[in-house]
Amino acid sequence: MVFLPRHGRGHHLLPSEVNYRANIYGMKKLAVEQIISVSAVGSMKEKIVPGDIVIPDQFFDRTQGKRAATFFGNGIAGHVQFADPICSALAEILAESAVAVGATVHQGGTYLCIEGPNFSTRAESNIFRSWGVDIIGMTNLPEARLAREAEICYGTVALATDYDCWHDEHDDVSVESVIAIIKQNVATAREIIKTAVAGIVERRQQRDCDCAEALKFAIMTDKSLIPAEVKQALEPIIGKYLD
Repeated sequence: MVFLPRHGRGHHLLPSEVNYRANIYGMKKLAVEQIISVSAVGSMKEKIVPGDIVIPDQFFDRTQGKRAATFFGNGIAGHVQFADPICSALAEILAESAVAVGATVHQGGTYLCIEGPNFSTRAESNIFRSWGVDIIGMTNLPEARLAREAEICYGTVALATDYDCWHDEHDDVSVESVIAIIKQNVATAREIIKTAVAGIVERRQQRDCDCAEALKFAIMTDKSLIPAEVKQALEPIIGKYLD
């Protein structure tokens, strides 16, 4: 197991300052095959109560292009299939694990990723709700995109901490309210991870999902035209397709 606090130890990096590409590259070099993203999110649906767990299966990107979102470029072009951004096999393990530890779980749903660091305006929150999204956060993209390019399974355990600011009968989201719910849920999150890791180990020899070969037909550039320095830099990710 590898643990990485994406915001840095002590939580000093803004969502747009996190070096997602370096994080995923590091995971790949360490031979990581599955990533469990634990993320605090706002609920955009009445039924998702603060304190509930959501295992989303879709993402909608509302970041502003400030984040390095691909390993490709600089002389190599690739296009990875991303219609289903979450590994369904890993998501199933996470949902089963959440149920097993007694959490209230919502399996499936769309995670809307905004740039941050500010929370939404009330107008934005209501418009986002009209789109039918389920939860809102600031970190899972481009993290999930890069994990797919690195052929790493990706799943999210989303901890609903608030109702954003759309709910008239609840206080607007604040850091204080978010931290309070996270403190309540941290033990549950740990138990989910512990149970999920056991499930992953049991199925270790059965990693036959599409994530494992996401780059198989993705690289469009003629191998002879890829710069040597790019081949070297991306060897942990694309090396097996260049032999």
